Amino acid sequence: MNIVLLDPRQTEQALWTISSKRQIEHLKQHVDIQVGDTLKVGIREGKRYITEILEISDQKIVLKRLQEQAVPDKLPVTLIVAMPRPKVLRRLIVDSVTLGVDKIILIHSYRVDKSYWQSPFLQQLDQYITLGLEQAGDTIAPKIEIYKRFKPFVEDVLPTLIHENCPAFVAHPYVENPMPSSIEHSCNIVIGPEGGFIPYEIDLLIKNGCQAFHLGNRIIRTETVIPYLLGRLFC
Repeated sequence: MNIVLLDPRQTEQALWTISSKRQIEHLKQHVDIQVGDTLKVGIREGKRYITEILEISDQKIVLKRLQEQAVPDKLPVTLIVAMPRPKVLRRLIVDSVTLGVDKIILIHSYRVDKSYWQSPFLQQLDQYITLGLEQAGDTIAPKIEIYKRFKPFVEDVLPTLIHENCPAFVAHPYVENPMPSSIEHSCNIVIGPEGGFIPYEIDLLIKNGCQAFHLGNRIIRTETVIPYLLGRLFC
């Protein structure tokens, strides 16, 4: 936890209060906070600040605002990912938020098990977003959208995301051209399931504006390919 996120309602008074049991335990056990220490605090969907700790107890930590800090910039990317296995979903969301992805879209595809859409992990996305924001010192959550039908998404939604300065790149190991690097514009990144997109899906993506590129001769897991791709495109 590199920043403490507070709900805006917790900052309506002159002094701010941390009341989350999880946050208090982490700060006391792992940060070893003391009265008089400074602490980085962010207001969810707002600004972030340096604060001074005035009071510490088992139920609350009382803070005084000192100075404003800049919020880290987002990466200008929409990440479109075939719904992964539930346990991978947690890591995917946390890591994508930490890396600064501006928007995340979860989609269905042929090789996505339909049971994945019934996972309770989908009801916990906000918790994973919070963990990613706390890690990155960010306050602004990415937009998250879910589409459970592949063809309607590709034909009706995807084309509205693509324009001259915002292309769509689909990572696919069986094409000739390598993925671009160090781009200077926004983009959409499309990543398939563990087994990859089937030929019909790749053809439909390309037909609706995607450009297919490979990442070398290795087949990479979903949670590995995302940081690799973001680093390659926005280094």
